Amino acid sequence: MTLAIRNAVADDCSTLVAFNQALAQSTEGKVLEGGRLGRGIEKVLADPTRGRYFVADWDGQPVGCLMVTREWSDWRDGWFWWIQSVFVVDEARRRGVYRALHNHLVSLAREAGDVCGLRLYVERSNRPAQETYKSLGMGPGPYELYESDFASEGDPA
Repeated sequence: MTLAIRNAVADDCSTLVAFNQALAQSTEGKVLEGGRLGRGIEKVLADPTRGRYFVADWDGQPVGCLMVTREWSDWRDGWFWWIQSVFVVDEARRRGVYRALHNHLVSLAREAGDVCGLRLYVERSNRPAQETYKSLGMGPGPYELYESDFASEGDPA
């Protein structure tokens, strides 16, 4: 069995939609509307300034993904890469898929030379994910996350 990490391409859009819908349902109990989600993913795949998706393939079959977005830190004169939209299919969990995605991203970040760190947010109740991130050397940051979610105003999701 071969596990490979690759850049997502336009043909991955429907898979990424399905992965993100499963992610939202399993972690937050949210149902994401496929049309809006698909348009958002298509924009990322077409414009790397919006973000970048990576796909984990097991014997040529997609089994996981993550997306990276960037945030400039004037304090550190470098980029934070935010890990988002992390998903691994049930049957591939606890088999090193996320570790491979994470390690691939760490290698790219270190090679870039202008990345000052990786960040992510995780649901407070998602203990298995938190343990996975801790096992890879990540830990809670010193900040609380606050948001105003304009896109979801009036949405049932």
